[in-house]
Amino acid sequence: MIRRRTLAGATLALPALRAATAQEAWPSRPIRVVVGFAAGGSTDIFTRVLQPKLSASLGQPIIIDNRPGAGGNLATETVVRAPADGTTFLMGTIGALAINPTLYPSLPFDPQADLTPVGMAGNVLNVLVVPSARPWRSTADLIAAARAAPETITYGSSGIGGAGHLAGALLDQLAGVRTVHVPYRGGGPLMTDLIGAKVDYAFSTAPTALPQVESGRLRLLAVPTARRLPFLRDTPTVAETLPGYEVANWYAMLGPKGLAQPIVERMNAALRETLNDPGISRNLESQGVEVTPSTPDDLARFIREETVKWAPIVRATGARPD
Repeated sequence: MIRRRTLAGATLALPALRAATAQEAWPSRPIRVVVGFAAGGSTDIFTRVLQPKLSASLGQPIIIDNRPGAGGNLATETVVRAPADGTTFLMGTIGALAINPTLYPSLPFDPQADLTPVGMAGNVLNVLVVPSARPWRSTADLIAAARAAPETITYGSSGIGGAGHLAGALLDQLAGVRTVHVPYRGGGPLMTDLIGAKVDYAFSTAPTALPQVESGRLRLLAVPTARRLPFLRDTPTVAETLPGYEVANWYAMLGPKGLAQPIVERMNAALRETLNDPGISRNLESQGVEVTPSTPDDLARFIREETVKWAPIVRATGARPD
């Protein structure tokens, strides 16, 4: 009887033993990082800069899965519905994680409840740019053109609900103009049409836009930061024309709900190691991206704060899914 009970207890313990062994062995398979925008956009570029070092740190291939659409909602839902086994993560953005919960009235998920925070990744600079074929040389010129021809000036963004979308809606509100939003499925397609002057302006991310400014295809008008930036010292802020104007953008890594704590800690450590690599941080900073590693708890708190901060602004601008 004693031997039978011992065997039964050992049998019952096997699933827990297997689970513990699986967690200790993580990662044992390739890891997918889902990006909510098309290849060539800033979120994609940022993630691909991290890819080699992150892969080396974890000892597994990192596969980037581009799922553009609905301002990052399609990618977020992909991760929400993925198994919490440490094989799928999200490179989330301010739009998908903090703006869309207000912008979209009936999201099929809650970013705060249905995802596991891993860590902050970076703050990315957005810049106000126009095609070189347009005559505007300043934010004031652009606003004057929009006032002279309501609902004819167009601005592109990498998707509904992203920082670029909200930046244009906020400019409309503060300047008292009416422009037309043209959403794209990522920064890459947007940049192609912006260079071709198929849209009139954009608040594009620096990694995507600045090379085109240097080539002469685009003209840099302003930055949406509170103060002028050291590496763009001659570029004015939008706030110098529209007091109070400021829009920030950021990236963060999250996993599905229920991700085991050892996996969260290991991925956070690998992300920190990658972001703190001198070569990677210099590369990103030269493109207008500040690396911002954090703890999972700090990221959870930051997303809560950003959601509260942007909710009234989204409502006040009247921004909505097109």
